[in-house]
Amino acid sequence: MTRSLRIVAASLAALGTTAATSLAAYPRHAAILVAVEAPMSGEGSQDGLDQLRGVELAARQANAQGGVLGRFIKVVRADDLGDPGKAMSTFRHVARMNADALIGPYNSSVAVINLPSYVKARIIPVQMASTDATSGIGINVQPKTRQIAPVEIDWITREWAPQRVAILAGQSTFLAGQADLMESALTKVGVGVTRIPITAGQDDYSAEVGQALASGANALYVSTKLAEGVKIATLLAGSGSEAKCFLGFANQDPSFVEKAGVPVSQRCVFSGVAAPTQMPTAKAYVRDYRRAFGIEPATWGVFTYDSARVLFKAMREAGTVNYAAVMRRLRHTSGFRGSTGTITIDPVSGDRRKVAATVLTVDDAGRFVLAPR
Repeated sequence: MTRSLRIVAASLAALGTTAATSLAAYPRHAAILVAVEAPMSGEGSQDGLDQLRGVELAARQANAQGGVLGRFIKVVRADDLGDPGKAMSTFRHVARMNADALIGPYNSSVAVINLPSYVKARIIPVQMASTDATSGIGINVQPKTRQIAPVEIDWITREWAPQRVAILAGQSTFLAGQADLMESALTKVGVGVTRIPITAGQDDYSAEVGQALASGANALYVSTKLAEGVKIATLLAGSGSEAKCFLGFANQDPSFVEKAGVPVSQRCVFSGVAAPTQMPTAKAYVRDYRRAFGIEPATWGVFTYDSARVLFKAMREAGTVNYAAVMRRLRHTSGFRGSTGTITIDPVSGDRRKVAATVLTVDDAGRFVLAPR
């Protein structure tokens, strides 16, 4: 079966009963086509567009050197809005273009739905999802749940040593997974836990914050998306409570500070990764990004930049864009000097062996910086 037919077959399998003619692949293209899937409109678009720019920068640099395997790189956007309901339609959009590779999705709730279809379609996935549920699918150079959780747990148990923690947890795969690990770790060391479910999209979380504070919690651990995190942090700041606030990984975004304001943002600490401007290994990336786009880089574009560079290297080493050949090279990436540091991929899980998740705070200029210990 040809690659184009495999794409159609995978799309049909996902759809169930849809005419093959509606999903016929585009004709083969001279360029190597790399799709970037992320939220590029709506909530999370700042991060999504930054990720797109990271790949575009890597492609420009590769093309300036003659491309990859004598072919230029063409980058196309696949805006999934971070919405699980858009997961399969975004996949079909990428598949119809006969893309060679994918960087993304960024949102774990999207990735758990559509990544298997990319694999069936033989579109090479270099994913950006943090949930452990997507380990084993393609490769990933950013932190995963099992790498983030120990950093969060260590901070709360060692820096704060609370007697009771209220966990306000969203229901998505990633958010619930982070909350599960936190609850288990706290319980094991004798910390009391009150877990409060958070339903995404509510206008008001006063009842949930009130329940958390009424539980006698010394600290709140908030594993939600940004929209909910902003509302919860704002309510906590206005409550007069002295309970400490830890906002989980999904809240590290420049728009958090824009929406909540600096004083509210400074009321909490965040788990996340250092900004590229704070990475010693990312100086050239920051310089080139500023020159290319005339703006400051945000957090996640440096990871997609490295993802693209690792992908291009694997294609060159394989001497082809064939799915199986490139995946073998990607899975054996070792000692790659990336802007985010040295990248070595575990050949079994496809995950990066070491990646620096950390704890952040917000400075007076509204920037995420490393939290002092």
